[in-house]
Amino acid sequence: MTTTFSDKKTRDDDREHDRYELDTNDGGTALEHVEEPSTREATICVVGLGYVGLPLAVGFAQSEYRVLGYDVDETTVGRLQAGIDTTGDLSDEAIQDGDISYTTDASVIGEADYVVITVPTPIDDDDRPDLSYVESAGATVGSKMTPGTTVVLESTVYPGSTREVLVPALEEASDLVAGKDFFVGYSPERATPGDPEHGLEDVVKVVSAQNETVLDDVATLYESIVDAGVHRAPSIEVAEACKVVENAQRDLNIAFVNELSMAFDEMGVDAQAVLEAAGTKWNFHDYRPGLVGGHCIPVDPYFLAYRSERDGYDPELVRKSRQVNESVPDHVADMTIKALNRCHKTLRDSRVLVLGLSYKPGVGDIRSSKVDEVVDALSEYDVDVAGFDPFADDDAVRDAFGIEVQETLSFEGFDAVLLATPHAEFGELDLGAVAAELESNPALIDVAGTYEEADAVDAGFVYRRL
Repeated sequence: MTTTFSDKKTRDDDREHDRYELDTNDGGTALEHVEEPSTREATICVVGLGYVGLPLAVGFAQSEYRVLGYDVDETTVGRLQAGIDTTGDLSDEAIQDGDISYTTDASVIGEADYVVITVPTPIDDDDRPDLSYVESAGATVGSKMTPGTTVVLESTVYPGSTREVLVPALEEASDLVAGKDFFVGYSPERATPGDPEHGLEDVVKVVSAQNETVLDDVATLYESIVDAGVHRAPSIEVAEACKVVENAQRDLNIAFVNELSMAFDEMGVDAQAVLEAAGTKWNFHDYRPGLVGGHCIPVDPYFLAYRSERDGYDPELVRKSRQVNESVPDHVADMTIKALNRCHKTLRDSRVLVLGLSYKPGVGDIRSSKVDEVVDALSEYDVDVAGFDPFADDDAVRDAFGIEVQETLSFEGFDAVLLATPHAEFGELDLGAVAAELESNPALIDVAGTYEEADAVDAGFVYRRL
Protein backbone atom coordinates (compact mmCIF):
# COMPACT_ATOMS: atom_id res chain seq x y z
CA MET A 1 0.00 0.00 0.00
CA THR A 2 1.01 3.64 -0.23
CA THR A 3 0.80 6.18 2.53
CA THR A 4 1.16 9.94 2.24
CA PHE A 5 1.84 11.91 5.40
CA SER A 6 0.50 15.41 5.69
CA ASP A 7 2.38 18.61 6.30
CA LYS A 8 3.06 20.18 9.66
CA LYS A 9 3.56 23.84 10.56
CA THR A 10 6.94 25.14 11.64
CA ARG A 11 7.98 28.43 13.20
CA ASP A 12 5.07 30.91 12.92
CA ASP A 13 4.02 30.27 9.35
CA ASP A 14 2.21 27.59 7.38
CA ARG A 15 5.23 26.38 5.45
CA GLU A 16 4.82 22.86 4.18
CA HIS A 17 7.28 20.16 5.18
CA ASP A 18 8.51 17.51 2.71
CA ARG A 19 5.82 15.14 1.50
CA TYR A 20 6.78 11.64 0.48
CA GLU A 21 4.81 8.84 -1.06
CA LEU A 22 5.97 5.64 0.60
CA ASP A 23 5.57 1.95 -0.01
CA THR A 24 5.50 0.66 3.57
CA ASN A 25 5.46 -3.07 2.86
CA ASP A 26 9.15 -3.35 3.82
CA GLY A 27 9.14 -0.72 6.54
CA GLY A 28 9.01 2.26 4.23
CA THR A 29 10.71 2.24 0.84
CA ALA A 30 10.49 5.64 -0.80
CA LEU A 31 8.88 5.66 -4.23
CA GLU A 32 8.52 9.33 -5.01
CA HIS A 33 9.72 12.63 -3.64
CA VAL A 34 6.58 14.71 -4.03
CA GLU A 35 7.87 18.16 -3.02
CA GLU A 36 11.32 19.71 -2.64
CA PRO A 37 11.26 22.38 0.11
CA SER A 38 13.85 24.97 1.01
CA THR A 39 15.74 23.21 3.82
CA ARG A 40 16.77 26.51 5.42
CA GLU A 41 13.13 27.08 6.28
CA ALA A 42 13.35 24.03 8.52
CA THR A 43 13.61 24.02 12.28
CA ILE A 44 16.32 21.77 13.70
CA CYS A 45 16.53 20.50 17.28
CA VAL A 46 19.87 19.20 18.51
CA VAL A 47 19.51 16.87 21.49
CA GLY A 48 22.68 16.83 23.59
CA LEU A 49 24.89 19.93 23.71
CA GLY A 50 28.32 18.45 24.35
CA TYR A 51 31.47 18.56 22.21
CA VAL A 52 29.52 17.03 19.27
CA GLY A 53 26.09 18.60 19.59
CA LEU A 54 27.03 22.18 20.38
CA PRO A 55 29.24 22.78 17.30
CA LEU A 56 26.52 21.14 15.22
CA ALA A 57 23.82 23.41 16.65
CA VAL A 58 26.00 26.48 16.10
CA GLY A 59 26.85 25.35 12.57
CA PHE A 60 23.19 25.04 11.62
CA ALA A 61 22.35 28.37 13.24
CA GLN A 62 25.17 30.15 11.42
CA SER A 63 23.78 28.70 8.18
CA GLU A 64 20.51 30.53 8.83
CA TYR A 65 18.43 27.67 10.19
CA ARG A 66 16.25 28.08 13.22
CA VAL A 67 17.91 25.88 15.85
CA LEU A 68 16.69 24.58 19.18
CA GLY A 69 19.42 23.24 21.47
CA TYR A 70 18.09 20.83 24.07
CA ASP A 71 19.98 19.28 26.97
CA VAL A 72 18.96 17.84 30.33
CA ASP A 73 21.91 19.46 32.13
CA GLU A 74 20.64 22.70 33.66
CA THR A 75 24.16 23.99 34.35
CA THR A 76 25.24 23.54 30.74
CA VAL A 77 22.09 25.14 29.37
CA GLY A 78 22.35 28.00 31.84
CA ARG A 79 25.87 28.82 30.71
CA LEU A 80 24.85 28.61 27.06
CA GLN A 81 21.90 30.90 27.69
CA ALA A 82 24.40 33.33 29.21
CA GLY A 83 26.40 33.18 25.98
CA ILE A 84 29.30 31.11 27.31
CA ASP A 85 31.05 28.51 25.16
CA THR A 86 31.02 25.31 27.22
CA THR A 87 33.35 23.35 24.92
CA GLY A 88 36.32 25.68 24.50
CA ASP A 89 36.35 24.92 20.77
CA LEU A 90 34.00 27.65 19.61
CA SER A 91 33.71 31.15 21.10
CA ASP A 92 31.23 33.05 23.20
CA GLU A 93 30.32 35.04 20.10
CA ALA A 94 29.54 31.83 18.19
CA ILE A 95 27.23 30.67 20.96
CA GLN A 96 25.25 33.89 20.62
CA ASP A 97 25.28 33.99 16.82
CA GLY A 98 22.34 32.99 14.66
CA ASP A 99 18.77 31.96 15.40
CA ILE A 100 19.44 29.50 18.20
CA SER A 101 17.73 28.85 21.55
CA TYR A 102 19.10 26.72 24.40
CA THR A 103 16.67 24.97 26.70
CA THR A 104 15.96 22.10 29.10
CA ASP A 105 12.32 22.07 27.98
CA ALA A 106 11.77 18.93 25.90
CA SER A 107 8.51 20.23 24.49
CA VAL A 108 10.45 22.27 21.90
CA ILE A 109 11.20 19.01 20.11
CA GLY A 110 7.65 19.14 18.78
CA GLU A 111 8.54 22.29 16.81
CA ALA A 112 11.36 20.61 14.88
CA ASP A 113 11.37 19.20 11.36
CA TYR A 114 14.71 17.52 12.04
CA VAL A 115 15.93 16.19 15.37
CA VAL A 116 19.62 15.34 15.65
CA ILE A 117 20.62 13.18 18.64
CA THR A 118 24.18 13.56 19.93
CA VAL A 119 24.15 11.90 23.34
CA PRO A 120 27.07 10.00 24.96
CA THR A 121 27.56 6.29 24.31
CA PRO A 122 30.10 5.02 26.87
CA ILE A 123 31.10 1.49 27.77
CA ASP A 124 30.28 -0.12 31.10
CA ASP A 125 32.66 -1.71 33.61
CA ASP A 126 32.68 -4.90 31.51
CA ASP A 127 33.63 -3.01 28.33
CA ARG A 128 30.17 -3.50 26.85
CA PRO A 129 28.36 -0.69 24.98
CA ASP A 130 26.00 1.34 27.12
CA LEU A 131 23.24 2.67 24.86
CA SER A 132 20.98 3.78 27.69
CA TYR A 133 21.43 7.45 26.71
CA VAL A 134 20.35 6.68 23.14
CA GLU A 135 17.31 4.78 24.38
CA SER A 136 16.41 7.55 26.81
CA ALA A 137 16.83 10.23 24.15
CA GLY A 138 14.68 8.18 21.80
CA ALA A 139 11.93 7.99 24.40
CA THR A 140 12.09 11.75 25.01
CA VAL A 141 12.13 12.64 21.33
CA GLY A 142 9.38 10.15 20.55
CA SER A 143 7.12 11.56 23.23
CA LYS A 144 7.37 15.08 21.79
CA MET A 145 7.89 14.83 18.02
CA THR A 146 5.10 15.22 15.51
CA PRO A 147 4.39 13.23 12.33
CA GLY A 148 6.77 14.00 9.48
CA THR A 149 9.82 14.51 11.69
CA THR A 150 13.19 13.17 10.56
CA VAL A 151 15.40 11.91 13.40
CA VAL A 152 19.15 11.59 12.80
CA LEU A 153 21.42 9.81 15.29
CA GLU A 154 25.05 10.95 15.45
CA SER A 155 26.17 9.09 18.58
CA THR A 156 28.71 6.30 18.13
CA VAL A 157 27.00 2.90 18.19
CA TYR A 158 27.59 -0.65 17.00
CA PRO A 159 26.12 -1.67 13.62
CA GLY A 160 22.39 -2.23 13.94
CA SER A 161 21.81 0.02 16.94
CA THR A 162 19.74 2.65 15.14
CA ARG A 163 17.20 0.05 14.05
CA GLU A 164 17.43 -2.12 17.18
CA VAL A 165 17.55 0.53 19.91
CA LEU A 166 16.60 4.01 18.67
CA VAL A 167 13.70 3.18 16.36
CA PRO A 168 11.81 1.01 18.91
CA ALA A 169 12.23 3.74 21.55
CA LEU A 170 10.90 6.37 19.14
CA GLU A 171 7.97 4.21 18.05
CA GLU A 172 6.96 3.17 21.54
CA ALA A 173 6.97 6.71 22.90
CA SER A 174 5.30 8.32 19.89
CA ASP A 175 2.80 5.67 18.78
CA LEU A 176 4.07 6.40 15.28
CA VAL A 177 5.65 4.08 12.71
CA ALA A 178 9.15 4.62 11.33
CA GLY A 179 9.17 4.94 7.55
CA LYS A 180 5.51 5.87 7.53
CA ASP A 181 4.90 8.57 10.13
CA PHE A 182 8.48 9.66 10.80
CA PHE A 183 11.91 9.02 9.29
CA VAL A 184 15.31 7.99 10.55
CA GLY A 185 18.89 8.55 9.47
CA TYR A 186 22.35 8.03 10.90
CA SER A 187 25.42 10.24 10.47
CA PRO A 188 28.45 9.41 12.62
CA GLU A 189 30.05 12.36 14.37
CA ARG A 190 33.62 13.17 13.41
CA ALA A 191 34.29 15.89 15.94
CA THR A 192 37.92 16.46 16.88
CA PRO A 193 38.12 18.65 20.00
CA GLY A 194 41.10 20.99 20.07
CA ASP A 195 41.71 20.73 16.32
CA PRO A 196 40.60 23.95 14.57
CA GLU A 197 41.73 22.64 11.17
CA HIS A 198 39.20 19.80 11.26
CA GLY A 199 35.99 21.44 12.35
CA LEU A 200 32.45 20.51 11.34
CA GLU A 201 32.65 22.17 7.94
CA ASP A 202 36.09 20.75 7.09
CA VAL A 203 35.50 16.99 7.38
CA VAL A 204 33.49 14.87 4.95
CA LYS A 205 30.21 13.85 6.59
CA VAL A 206 29.02 10.27 6.19
CA VAL A 207 25.23 10.13 5.97
CA SER A 208 22.72 7.30 5.76
CA ALA A 209 19.00 6.78 6.07
CA GLN A 210 16.29 4.14 5.97
CA ASN A 211 15.50 4.77 2.30
CA GLU A 212 16.80 6.70 -0.70
CA THR A 213 14.39 9.59 -0.44
CA VAL A 214 15.19 10.26 3.20
CA LEU A 215 18.88 9.86 2.35
CA ASP A 216 18.62 12.58 -0.28
CA ASP A 217 16.89 14.83 2.21
CA VAL A 218 19.41 14.24 5.02
CA ALA A 219 22.35 14.59 2.63
CA THR A 220 21.02 17.92 1.38
CA LEU A 221 20.66 19.12 4.95
CA TYR A 222 24.28 18.29 5.85
CA GLU A 223 25.65 19.54 2.53
CA SER A 224 24.36 22.98 3.47
CA ILE A 225 26.75 23.20 6.45
CA VAL A 226 29.68 20.91 5.54
CA ASP A 227 31.99 22.47 2.97
CA ALA A 228 33.92 19.21 2.55
CA GLY A 229 30.77 17.49 1.32
CA VAL A 230 29.00 14.30 2.27
CA HIS A 231 29.45 10.61 1.56
CA ARG A 232 26.22 8.68 1.14
CA ALA A 233 26.55 5.28 2.75
CA PRO A 234 24.43 2.51 1.20
CA SER A 235 22.87 1.58 4.53
CA ILE A 236 22.57 2.76 8.10
CA GLU A 237 24.61 -0.24 9.24
CA VAL A 238 27.50 0.72 6.94
CA ALA A 239 27.55 4.25 8.38
CA GLU A 240 27.44 2.91 11.95
CA ALA A 241 30.28 0.48 11.20
CA CYS A 242 32.50 3.05 9.50
CA LYS A 243 32.68 5.13 12.67
CA VAL A 244 33.88 2.31 14.90
CA VAL A 245 36.29 1.08 12.21
CA GLU A 246 37.92 4.52 11.89
CA ASN A 247 38.91 4.50 15.54
CA ALA A 248 39.62 0.78 15.80
CA GLN A 249 42.16 1.25 13.02
CA ARG A 250 43.85 4.08 14.88
CA ASP A 251 43.82 2.03 18.08
CA LEU A 252 45.52 -0.85 16.29
CA ASN A 253 48.21 1.33 14.71
CA ILE A 254 48.98 3.11 17.98
CA ALA A 255 49.07 -0.24 19.78
CA PHE A 256 51.70 -1.42 17.31
CA VAL A 257 54.05 1.49 18.00
CA ASN A 258 53.33 1.30 21.75
CA GLU A 259 54.32 -2.35 21.72
CA LEU A 260 57.44 -1.49 19.73
CA SER A 261 58.27 1.18 22.30
CA MET A 262 58.01 -1.26 25.18
CA ALA A 263 59.98 -3.92 23.32
CA PHE A 264 62.78 -1.53 22.34
CA ASP A 265 62.88 -0.18 25.90
CA GLU A 266 63.87 -3.68 27.05
CA MET A 267 66.52 -3.80 24.31
CA GLY A 268 67.93 -0.40 25.25
CA VAL A 269 67.07 0.98 21.79
CA ASP A 270 65.50 4.41 21.23
CA ALA A 271 62.06 3.59 19.82
CA GLN A 272 61.38 7.08 18.48
CA ALA A 273 64.73 7.10 16.66
CA VAL A 274 63.71 3.78 15.11
CA LEU A 275 60.38 5.21 13.96
CA GLU A 276 62.07 8.27 12.48
CA ALA A 277 64.45 6.06 10.53
CA ALA A 278 61.66 3.76 9.35
CA GLY A 279 59.60 6.81 8.39
CA THR A 280 62.06 7.66 5.62
CA LYS A 281 60.43 4.92 3.52
CA TRP A 282 57.68 6.38 1.35
CA ASN A 283 54.96 3.93 2.42
CA PHE A 284 55.65 3.86 6.16
CA HIS A 285 52.73 5.14 8.25
CA ASP A 286 53.65 7.74 10.86
CA TYR A 287 52.20 6.79 14.25
CA ARG A 288 53.83 7.64 17.57
CA PRO A 289 53.58 5.89 20.95
CA GLY A 290 51.65 7.47 23.79
CA LEU A 291 48.80 7.30 26.25
CA VAL A 292 45.52 6.49 24.49
CA GLY A 293 42.66 8.32 26.20
CA GLY A 294 39.54 10.14 25.12
CA HIS A 295 36.00 9.30 24.11
CA CYS A 296 36.64 7.53 20.80
CA ILE A 297 39.79 5.46 20.37
CA PRO A 298 39.62 3.66 23.75
CA VAL A 299 35.86 3.07 23.39
CA ASP A 300 34.84 2.42 19.79
CA PRO A 301 36.78 -0.84 19.33
CA TYR A 302 34.64 -2.37 22.08
CA PHE A 303 31.52 -1.52 20.09
CA LEU A 304 32.93 -3.37 17.10
CA ALA A 305 34.05 -6.31 19.22
CA TYR A 306 30.69 -6.56 20.99
CA ARG A 307 28.67 -6.79 17.79
CA SER A 308 31.19 -9.13 16.17
CA GLU A 309 31.20 -11.53 19.12
CA ARG A 310 27.41 -11.40 19.30
CA ASP A 311 27.36 -12.73 15.76
CA GLY A 312 29.91 -15.45 16.48
CA TYR A 313 33.29 -14.03 15.50
CA ASP A 314 36.03 -13.18 18.00
CA PRO A 315 38.04 -10.16 16.72
CA GLU A 316 41.32 -11.06 18.42
CA LEU A 317 43.41 -8.28 16.88
CA VAL A 318 40.95 -5.60 17.95
CA ARG A 319 40.93 -6.85 21.54
CA LYS A 320 44.71 -7.32 21.64
CA SER A 321 45.23 -3.73 20.52
CA ARG A 322 43.07 -2.56 23.39
CA GLN A 323 45.08 -4.66 25.84
CA VAL A 324 48.37 -3.21 24.62
CA ASN A 325 47.19 0.39 24.82
CA GLU A 326 45.61 -0.16 28.23
CA SER A 327 49.01 -1.33 29.52
CA VAL A 328 50.80 1.90 28.63
CA PRO A 329 49.96 3.84 31.84
CA ASP A 330 51.67 1.13 33.91
CA HIS A 331 54.64 1.24 31.55
CA VAL A 332 54.92 5.04 31.94
CA ALA A 333 54.81 4.68 35.71
CA ASP A 334 57.52 2.01 35.49
CA MET A 335 59.66 4.34 33.36
CA THR A 336 59.25 7.01 36.02
CA ILE A 337 60.27 4.65 38.83
CA LYS A 338 63.35 3.55 36.91
CA ALA A 339 64.29 7.17 36.20
CA LEU A 340 63.98 8.06 39.90
CA ASN A 341 66.16 5.06 40.77
CA ARG A 342 68.79 6.20 38.27
CA CYS A 343 68.72 9.58 40.03
CA HIS A 344 69.37 7.75 43.33
CA LYS A 345 66.08 8.95 44.76
CA THR A 346 64.22 7.16 47.55
CA LEU A 347 60.76 6.46 46.13
CA ARG A 348 58.76 7.17 49.27
CA ASP A 349 60.54 10.51 49.63
CA SER A 350 60.22 11.47 45.96
CA ARG A 351 57.92 14.11 44.53
CA VAL A 352 56.82 14.05 40.88
CA LEU A 353 55.12 16.93 39.08
CA VAL A 354 52.84 15.75 36.26
CA LEU A 355 52.42 18.27 33.44
CA GLY A 356 49.24 17.82 31.41
CA LEU A 357 46.29 15.95 32.88
CA SER A 358 43.69 16.08 30.09
CA TYR A 359 43.30 13.31 27.56
CA LYS A 360 44.88 15.19 24.63
CA PRO A 361 46.86 18.37 23.92
CA GLY A 362 44.99 21.63 23.62
CA VAL A 363 41.86 20.59 25.53
CA GLY A 364 40.87 20.62 29.19
CA ASP A 365 38.72 17.48 29.21
CA ILE A 366 40.01 15.04 31.83
CA ARG A 367 37.25 12.48 31.26
CA SER A 368 38.74 9.28 29.82
CA SER A 369 42.25 10.62 30.45
CA LYS A 370 44.80 7.89 31.09
CA VAL A 371 47.00 10.18 33.18
CA ASP A 372 45.07 9.29 36.32
CA GLU A 373 46.07 5.65 35.84
CA VAL A 374 49.73 6.72 35.73
CA VAL A 375 49.17 8.68 38.95
CA ASP A 376 47.51 5.67 40.60
CA ALA A 377 50.41 3.41 39.63
CA LEU A 378 52.97 5.85 41.04
CA SER A 379 50.98 6.17 44.25
CA GLU A 380 51.35 2.43 44.80
CA TYR A 381 55.08 3.11 45.26
CA ASP A 382 54.31 5.91 47.77
CA VAL A 383 55.55 8.52 45.31
CA ASP A 384 54.07 11.94 46.09
CA VAL A 385 52.40 13.28 42.93
CA ALA A 386 51.14 16.77 42.08
CA GLY A 387 49.80 18.06 38.80
CA PHE A 388 49.42 21.12 36.61
CA ASP A 389 47.30 21.63 33.50
CA PRO A 390 46.69 25.06 31.91
CA PHE A 391 43.39 23.89 30.36
CA ALA A 392 41.75 21.55 32.89
CA ASP A 393 39.53 22.73 35.72
CA ASP A 394 41.62 22.48 38.91
CA ASP A 395 38.76 21.44 41.17
CA ALA A 396 37.64 18.76 38.74
CA VAL A 397 41.20 17.39 38.65
CA ARG A 398 41.44 17.32 42.44
CA ASP A 399 38.18 15.38 42.66
CA ALA A 400 39.01 12.95 39.85
CA PHE A 401 42.74 12.38 40.46
CA GLY A 402 42.96 12.90 44.21
CA ILE A 403 46.22 14.84 44.00
CA GLU A 404 47.54 18.29 44.76
CA VAL A 405 46.93 20.60 41.80
CA GLN A 406 48.96 23.72 41.13
CA GLU A 407 47.19 26.82 39.95
CA THR A 408 50.51 28.48 39.10
CA LEU A 409 53.31 26.36 37.68
CA SER A 410 56.21 25.83 40.08
CA PHE A 411 58.94 23.17 39.99
CA GLU A 412 60.39 23.88 43.40
CA GLY A 413 60.73 20.85 45.66
CA PHE A 414 60.13 18.20 42.98
CA ASP A 415 62.51 15.40 42.03
CA ALA A 416 61.06 14.68 38.60
CA VAL A 417 58.81 16.12 35.90
CA LEU A 418 56.47 13.79 34.03
CA LEU A 419 55.24 15.43 30.83
CA ALA A 420 52.13 13.33 30.25
CA THR A 421 49.97 15.48 27.94
CA PRO A 422 52.15 17.66 25.70
CA HIS A 423 50.20 20.93 25.56
CA ALA A 424 51.97 23.36 23.24
CA GLU A 425 52.75 25.64 26.18
CA PHE A 426 55.03 23.01 27.70
CA GLY A 427 57.18 22.86 24.58
CA GLU A 428 58.25 26.44 25.29
CA LEU A 429 59.76 25.68 28.70
CA ASP A 430 63.44 26.45 29.27
CA LEU A 431 64.77 23.07 30.38
CA GLY A 432 67.83 24.56 31.98
CA ALA A 433 65.74 26.91 34.11
CA VAL A 434 63.37 24.07 35.03
CA ALA A 435 66.24 21.79 36.09
CA ALA A 436 67.71 24.55 38.23
CA GLU A 437 64.44 24.94 40.10
CA LEU A 438 64.05 21.21 40.77
CA GLU A 439 65.86 19.19 43.41
CA SER A 440 69.37 18.04 42.50
CA ASN A 441 69.87 15.38 39.84
CA PRO A 442 66.28 15.55 38.49
CA ALA A 443 64.49 13.26 36.06
CA LEU A 444 62.37 14.18 33.04
CA ILE A 445 59.92 11.59 31.76
CA ASP A 446 58.80 12.94 28.40
CA VAL A 447 56.03 10.55 27.34
CA ALA A 448 55.49 11.83 23.80
CA GLY A 449 59.07 12.95 23.13
CA THR A 450 58.40 16.68 23.12
CA TYR A 451 62.06 17.52 23.82
CA GLU A 452 65.27 16.35 22.24
CA GLU A 453 67.09 13.94 24.53
CA ALA A 454 70.40 15.76 24.04
CA ASP A 455 68.83 19.05 25.16
CA ALA A 456 67.36 17.44 28.26
CA VAL A 457 70.64 15.75 29.19
CA ASP A 458 72.58 18.98 28.64
CA ALA A 459 70.13 20.71 30.99
CA GLY A 460 71.01 18.19 33.70
CA PHE A 461 68.13 15.70 33.46
CA VAL A 462 68.02 11.93 33.55
CA TYR A 463 65.77 11.59 30.51
CA ARG A 464 63.24 8.91 29.52
CA ARG A 465 60.57 8.78 26.82
CA LEU A 466 58.39 6.21 25.09
